[in-house]
Amino acid sequence: MSSNAVLQTEPQPIVACTISRDVQRFDLLIEDMESVLGESWGDLTFDDAIAFLDQPEAAQLEFVAVAVDDRDESSLALITDIVKAAKQKKLKVIVIADDITPGALHTLMGKGGDEFVPYPLPEGELANAIERIRRPDPIAALPEEMQAQIKKTGNKDGKVIAVHGMAGGTGATLTAVNLAWELANTGRKKEQPEVCLIDLDLQQGSVATYLDLPRRETIFELLSDTENMDSESFVDATVTYGEKMQVLTSPTEMLPLDFIDPADVERIVEMARTNFDFVIIDMPSTIVPWTETVLNAAQIYLATLELEMRSAQNTQRMKRLLQSEELPFEKFRFILNRAPKGMDLNGKSRVKRLGESLGISLEVHLPDGGRQVVEACDHGAPLAEFAGKLPLRKEFSKLAQSIYEVSRAEAVAQ
Repeated sequence: MSSNAVLQTEPQPIVACTISRDVQRFDLLIEDMESVLGESWGDLTFDDAIAFLDQPEAAQLEFVAVAVDDRDESSLALITDIVKAAKQKKLKVIVIADDITPGALHTLMGKGGDEFVPYPLPEGELANAIERIRRPDPIAALPEEMQAQIKKTGNKDGKVIAVHGMAGGTGATLTAVNLAWELANTGRKKEQPEVCLIDLDLQQGSVATYLDLPRRETIFELLSDTENMDSESFVDATVTYGEKMQVLTSPTEMLPLDFIDPADVERIVEMARTNFDFVIIDMPSTIVPWTETVLNAAQIYLATLELEMRSAQNTQRMKRLLQSEELPFEKFRFILNRAPKGMDLNGKSRVKRLGESLGISLEVHLPDGGRQVVEACDHGAPLAEFAGKLPLRKEFSKLAQSIYEVSRAEAVAQ
């Protein structure tokens, strides 16, 4: 070989493609793709993408980055076909969106988008999205004890119980978590019900924190495409707590409460109801379009409040709203959190006046759990596991036992 021969390096394999109307419109995307992948990526227009994805070499890609802006919404049908074609090749799809409507974004994510990154691209966000899609299968990555072991029958007729705080800090999530756990441990061992706890507060949901559970990427995928959800995908998106209870946590990132619509929520609740004996739903304190959906599906709608003006005013406003819309307010059962102690006659008198002024019955009185409640939440454990003798825990146990016995009596009567 001549001493001045030039070594010819092999071209790097293409591992990804951008797909857009005109990639030059997304100059920051070009910079970030080059930064992360070097020369190992290509570019396709919308018109060329379908033809390329039909070719065998398309299967060698890791992912495609579909970049759209508001001018592309008129071509949404073509773009969704591209996303579906990519998924048929088992490719990951990152959606890069610049000023498109929430409906269009929901459609793209629902058809198979794995990650969403806004444009202009936040610094490092594309690299983070690529890192996430390269992670191992999130279901397989869960510790074995957290993976769902229940039979995905889809033929149950479970009871739906929603929990809604009439004001922030009134113990709604505390009630949902502990009621679900107590129900899962009610009855003889072989007869204990299968329980699913769902956190529908997409922005500030803290069920995962209360139980020290991971928030999973699959939650976003499930919420994005409820039309294609089945029993297996629903149950696999949950996390097992204590080998007895399945939990569908809130997503990893904050989402707008209108990210899901009433039809989405109806599918989620129905899927849970047909796979579990009891479904406990922790609701956002905000009224949203799908609050009515959950209210109609629930057998019991628990509302938590405290002996203070915020709770009283919000309860009154909620009652007026439901009655004006002719919605089933009779499903509401009111829980008074931090109720006065037995010897506090002045406090008991205030409770009586509160119920009379609002025209409601405060059926469950929860005592103040004090510091132990905070410590249980910080340790990620229900009260039964952390402070079993606490009077508050005993009230949750009695509430669960009552619901369980009523449910069994109804089943026998049928």
